[in-house]
Amino acid sequence: MLTLLGVHLLVALLLPLLAGRYRRAAWLLAVLVPLAAVLWAALWSGRVLDGHVPQETLSWASVLQLELVLRLDSLSLLMVFVISGVGALVLLYGSGYFADGGREAGLLVGFAGAMFGLVTADHLIALYIFWELTSVISFLLIAGRGQGVANRKAAEQALLTTAGGGLAMLFGFILLGREAGTYRVSEIVADPPATSGALAVAVVLVLCGAFAKSAQAPLSAWLPAAMVAPTPVSAYLHAAAMVKAGVYLVARLTPALAEVQPWQPAVLAVGLLTMVLGAWRAMRQTDLKLLLAYGTVSELGMLTALLGAGGQTAMLAGEEMLLAHACFKSALFLTVGVLERSTGTRELHRLSGVGRSMPVVCGAAVLSVASMAGLPPLVGYLGKEAAYEAMWHADFAGRWWAVAGLALGSALTVAYCARFLWGAFAVKPGVERTPVERVPAVLVVPVCVLTAASLLLGVFYRVTGDLTVPYARSGHLVPDPQGPYEVSLWHGITGPLILSATMIVAGLLLHAGRVGVERARRRMPSLPDAQRGYEGTVNGLGRLAVWFTRHTQVGSLPVYLTVLLLTVIAVPGTMLLWYRPPLPDVTAWHSAVQVPLAVVILAASVALVVTGHRLTAVLLVGVIGYGVAGLFLVQGAPDLALTQFLVETLTVVAVVLVLRRLPADFSPLRTEPRSLWFRVALATVAGGCVAALAVTATAVRQSLELPREIIERAPETGAYNAVNALLVDFRALDTLGEISVLLVTVIGAAALLGRRGDGRGRPAGRRRRPGGRSRAAERFGEARWDVPREMWLPEALDVPRRERSLLLEMVVRMLFPAVLVLSVYLLFAGHSRPGGGFAGGLVAGQAFVLRYLAGRSAEAAFPLPLTPRSVAGAGLVLAAVTALAPLAAGGTPLSSVQWHADVPVLGSLHLATNLFFDLGVYLLVLGVCLKLLYALDRVRDAGDTLAPYGGPARRKAVT
Repeated sequence: MLTLLGVHLLVALLLPLLAGRYRRAAWLLAVLVPLAAVLWAALWSGRVLDGHVPQETLSWASVLQLELVLRLDSLSLLMVFVISGVGALVLLYGSGYFADGGREAGLLVGFAGAMFGLVTADHLIALYIFWELTSVISFLLIAGRGQGVANRKAAEQALLTTAGGGLAMLFGFILLGREAGTYRVSEIVADPPATSGALAVAVVLVLCGAFAKSAQAPLSAWLPAAMVAPTPVSAYLHAAAMVKAGVYLVARLTPALAEVQPWQPAVLAVGLLTMVLGAWRAMRQTDLKLLLAYGTVSELGMLTALLGAGGQTAMLAGEEMLLAHACFKSALFLTVGVLERSTGTRELHRLSGVGRSMPVVCGAAVLSVASMAGLPPLVGYLGKEAAYEAMWHADFAGRWWAVAGLALGSALTVAYCARFLWGAFAVKPGVERTPVERVPAVLVVPVCVLTAASLLLGVFYRVTGDLTVPYARSGHLVPDPQGPYEVSLWHGITGPLILSATMIVAGLLLHAGRVGVERARRRMPSLPDAQRGYEGTVNGLGRLAVWFTRHTQVGSLPVYLTVLLLTVIAVPGTMLLWYRPPLPDVTAWHSAVQVPLAVVILAASVALVVTGHRLTAVLLVGVIGYGVAGLFLVQGAPDLALTQFLVETLTVVAVVLVLRRLPADFSPLRTEPRSLWFRVALATVAGGCVAALAVTATAVRQSLELPREIIERAPETGAYNAVNALLVDFRALDTLGEISVLLVTVIGAAALLGRRGDGRGRPAGRRRRPGGRSRAAERFGEARWDVPREMWLPEALDVPRRERSLLLEMVVRMLFPAVLVLSVYLLFAGHSRPGGGFAGGLVAGQAFVLRYLAGRSAEAAFPLPLTPRSVAGAGLVLAAVTALAPLAAGGTPLSSVQWHADVPVLGSLHLATNLFFDLGVYLLVLGVCLKLLYALDRVRDAGDTLAPYGGPARRKAVT
């Protein structure tokens, strides 16, 4: 299972690259991946249905119960057949539908992998991760390549609805795992937690996520809106796979939670209401795809009610309907795609006589619609009859209301089924016969295969029973009062059969009298509209956010600092006074060097408060940072001191570059004496609070056993520097997360600082003139004694001659390679001495900052055919691949392997794989520095066109 999951991910990443050159091969590879999953499931089906449950575990942090556990039972087996079987056929269809579609093929395969992980995950947190992956991929598939406003809005709506429900579900999972004492789904089902208030809250939150994912009322608007997506996407995500995630979760947890209130009333009420409302809205649609979308909402409501009712027959009916729905609804969505491709429309009032022109497609659609309506001998009939039987003999209160809702929804379903066939294929009086173009066979074959599956699964009902009965008869489901229900095409003349036949006739009569029904509908009061409800909610949240922001984000830094300091005093400060832990003996200093460093830091802090010049303030901040780095060094933390020195240097340079866009002096303070004294008092109290917290922390220091163990075990990682071993091995997961956050933050900061340039990130409008000389360089042709006459740095040729400096260019030319070599040395030396990837990347970034200061161009300072984001992205990928590579050898993630060898000439070499992780950190930090440099360069270029603070005439030059 883990291998199949990895194959899905790998192929999804490769397909966009392959499709550009080898389109046919790329789509063939895409089809083979889910097809391999189907074959694998078929090989395991005999043992799984006999009760053997294969399981694979990938432990990530076992102490925290964080592990990826994949488990294949009978319900997961059924879902794998649905997801991968339909997925293979949809991808085959997509090879003829999309002109290139490398992006779509990769996303569809990735989605298939995410759904495979979701239905086999046996851990609540892993299930949630796959759950959210499906939402993200669905967003990308609906939005397409971003050309249409409708696509973007529909994608946003789908993501907000499903991800919002998923967030509520996550909280429910946490409560459920806490109440059950485990996050393993199989263990929760085998030993359900005792009923409690927290468990009831967990049930509500979990159902919110399931209802949002499976488009239950009132969260159903996103599914019809998503019909702007291409037909293969609608057929796969919104008929067979993604929308099944919610009903799958209901089916998975029903054996454990069916008896917990309000599980059963909620799923029955919401499910049957959604079934009726969705079918009613489907009857008024003129777009065939929207008709099927509202029909899907209706059938998902039916599935939710059946799978969550808690009875064995209801679970069996839900499984059969889930299988049937995947077959007939995917086939019908693909049929609409064929019609649209061959006729140019999917409006039912414009289609006439298409059935005669496309008899094969029409025949397949008739069978699929018959299965959707519940006619024998198709698989939809098996599910519908079992559903009537389950509700007819149920033992919960209000079962006759459930029977009535199911019957009404079934009648409306038959009505919109007839409407679909009439609209798509019938000859309509007064409508000119629709011309039909020939479509490739690759679009028709998947439709026929899915339709054949509906027929075969109904005729060979024993196979359907073998797939669905084991899960329905297991667990804590309520046994049937009338005995076990047997899957069959004929159970004799029964009350449920008579009711079913009556609803079929009623549905056909509704379609026959569709004109009168439409008139009656217009006279009826309009029902609440889910789309208007969504738009009103989003607009209301927007207005609330504006109001909240207006009252909290007032644009005053002193106000923000006041709130933060008051919070520090009120929360941890109050706790400190309340508990009053014993204070340790405080030593004034451990080394005489700390005294002058402390004096420098305090003096710079006082000067920083009173200075009125921006550049002076920046330099004083740098002095404070260097002083703190000196304290780190004295305390025996050279790695921390080195990083502090480098970060402080880079920060000072970056801030000085930004100061060119600001006035030289701070605005004069206009503070009333009372407000000034309040700030002084607040700062004093907050400083005393932080000092007390720092001193108190030393009193509660735990044993030094863990630090000693890290130092002793550092050589096991191939590093003799304990700090480096901690960062790239013991706590490498933290490092990976931190560099990911760093990259995202810098991308956002660069977007705020700069403006869009050309494709490579160079400032818009800047181009090197032929011959390497700018107009400015030609304009200032006169030379001075300190202006270089030779080309020390190529990028300096674009700087006006009177602004060039011989000393600066010579120093930069000599220092640049030396600084780069130093950065590489720090990278490799970090395993045994102070240094590492982070420090090395900062040093390399400062080397390019030197070139930028000399040449005034970030592009010229980094003259490689790479963008900063490519460098940073490569670093993140390298670190992630190094972290996950041990999985290929059956090891644990983030573990390192050491390699020793005797190499001629070089002698004995020692290498640890975590060095590549450190190299990834190096590249990412370098890319981040370059990204900021490019952004600052764009800010400088915008200086002539952007004039904040009153314009250039009212600003003083800083430098």
